[in-house]
Amino acid sequence: MTLAAAPTGTPAVGPDGPGGTPPGASVPVRLRLRRFRTPSIVLGAAVVALWVLVIAFAGVIAPYDPYAVAGPRLSPPSGEFLLGTDTLGRDVLSRVLHGARLSLPIALATISIAALVGCVIGAVAGFYGGIVDSVLMRLADITMAFPSILLAMAVAAALGPGLTNSFLAIVVVWWPIYARLIRGQILSIKEREYVMSARAIGMSRLTTLRKHVLPHAMTPVLVSATMDLGMIIILVASLSFLGLGALPPSPEWGAMITEGSANFYQWWIAAGPGLAMVTIVLAVNFLGDSLRDVLNVRTRVR
Repeated sequence: MTLAAAPTGTPAVGPDGPGGTPPGASVPVRLRLRRFRTPSIVLGAAVVALWVLVIAFAGVIAPYDPYAVAGPRLSPPSGEFLLGTDTLGRDVLSRVLHGARLSLPIALATISIAALVGCVIGAVAGFYGGIVDSVLMRLADITMAFPSILLAMAVAAALGPGLTNSFLAIVVVWWPIYARLIRGQILSIKEREYVMSARAIGMSRLTTLRKHVLPHAMTPVLVSATMDLGMIIILVASLSFLGLGALPPSPEWGAMITEGSANFYQWWIAAGPGLAMVTIVLAVNFLGDSLRDVLNVRTRVR
């Protein structure tokens, strides 16, 4: 069948929409990278990069030892103490900077392990189906039936206070989200022609899942993990605020806000960690929302 030539000045229509790339044609790296240069991605990445530098060089940037008395107790912000001092005379700014070394790595490790556990369980359930799918998904449903903060509090209370136990509690709460997400992706992908062809030529189920199914199902997981990172940061701080996370004298942000809540009129004690959490949570939300739009083919075409 012969295709009619498009009129002069009319963009070619490819599989991805007007001006799309025809099948088999490679997209130049320059054009692929251009999709990621949106203002929200640039802003979010810049703020995240700034906090990464803070984590790496907190010992150099911080003006005082976060555990040592630096001046008079409850001093308001000034030229000497930019964010004031707390009830023991410790510099709030130094504690906020060092607190990033606790709050952010713990949140990143939590979301990574939760996504890994959830993806393994969801992939096995979605690809194998049957009784395996039923048992694993009912376990996920039972976990998701409880509010996240209440279940995390219960697990953390059973394990005892501490950042490690907070990490384990949030992993227990968060893995079902990724299990159900990856299961839904795999249920649609495993019926496609290239997967059925791989099975027809004798490829094992595990190899088919690893080589032909999972690589095409991970994009939504990446986007969801980026957006969930901000929620995990808040949840880690919430457990510390309730006394189920980091313990004094740790400069964890949630524990610092707890101290600030007991000294309401000394607002700067809680303002420092609160502003730090706002900046990083907004930054990762910008990144996640923008990645969702960039990696979604339908949104990109529009």
